[in-house]
Amino acid sequence: MKTAFITGITGQDGSYLAELLLAKGYEVHGLVRRSSSFSTGRLDHLYVDPHTEGVRLFLHYGDLTDSSRLVTLLSRIRPDEVYHLGAQSHVRVSFDEPEFTGDTTGLGTIRLLEAIRMIGLDTRYYQASSSEMFGATPPPQSEATPFHPRSPYGAAKVYGYWAARNYREAYGMYAVNGILFNHESPRRGETFVTRKIARAAARIALGLESELFLGNLDAVRDWGFAPEYVEGMWRMLQADTADDYVLATGTAYTVGDFVRLSFDHAGLDWRRHVRFDERYLRPSEVDALIGDASKARDVLGWTPRTFTPELARVMVDAELTALEGPTATVTPLPVLGFDRPVLAS
Repeated sequence: MKTAFITGITGQDGSYLAELLLAKGYEVHGLVRRSSSFSTGRLDHLYVDPHTEGVRLFLHYGDLTDSSRLVTLLSRIRPDEVYHLGAQSHVRVSFDEPEFTGDTTGLGTIRLLEAIRMIGLDTRYYQASSSEMFGATPPPQSEATPFHPRSPYGAAKVYGYWAARNYREAYGMYAVNGILFNHESPRRGETFVTRKIARAAARIALGLESELFLGNLDAVRDWGFAPEYVEGMWRMLQADTADDYVLATGTAYTVGDFVRLSFDHAGLDWRRHVRFDERYLRPSEVDALIGDASKARDVLGWTPRTFTPELARVMVDAELTALEGPTATVTPLPVLGFDRPVLAS
């Protein structure tokens, strides 16, 4: 049985990755930041009965700003694979909290890599890089495209990218960068634009809201489906040689296109409901991100199957189902300490 350690396990990608690895027979450990409220909702369906044999999902309190905790956890777990997904990942918020973003998203990567090096851990490391690193560089963007980030988040991700490259070249560490373009799902956070649009379309269709406020509708993005992208992450760590890969669909849609597709699917005319709000504009905009994933296709055999029109339908349908279906009260259980799994009764 392989063992994996995931930072950011409670997020969209982390939850899908945990699901994938458990299905493949892994023992999965995740890093969870302590807060006054539970953040494990995306993992609820993975909980098992406490009397079941062979529990394989363990969550541990920790933080990317706490080097000693990272060393302690990694030395005990000794994972075969480390997936570093944790970050302050909201681009607009990074302008409001640039220092915090740099500390967690940038320096957090160095802390994790250095913990692996200090322990002498023989593991394979995945670095969640981002298309935001390309920023102002014209598309299409591939592994050979120069970086020109346009946000504190993008700059912090560039730092993490080169840190992973450096540890691979300096210490022979098996470290890969997955440069993932936008990938969405019904598990996306509600403050991210695609989920915000899908949620508004469903609520307006059901008469629960009347307006949606957005910023730049002309920004061009390459949107894919998150479960397919985490499968690409796993494939990167199964390759014989560590390398860097872009994952993308190679298609281009504007934010306005995503609005239209979502509202059309909900039976609405978006022009009657969408309003401009300059507060959602970034100080510096990224005009167009369109990825070239031909290397991942040729080397890893990875290809996207879900594209923006279908993605918009899937996300709106999920919102409608959640609003129209029976409401179930889920009481999350506390994250338990090391050697004890998170269990549900």
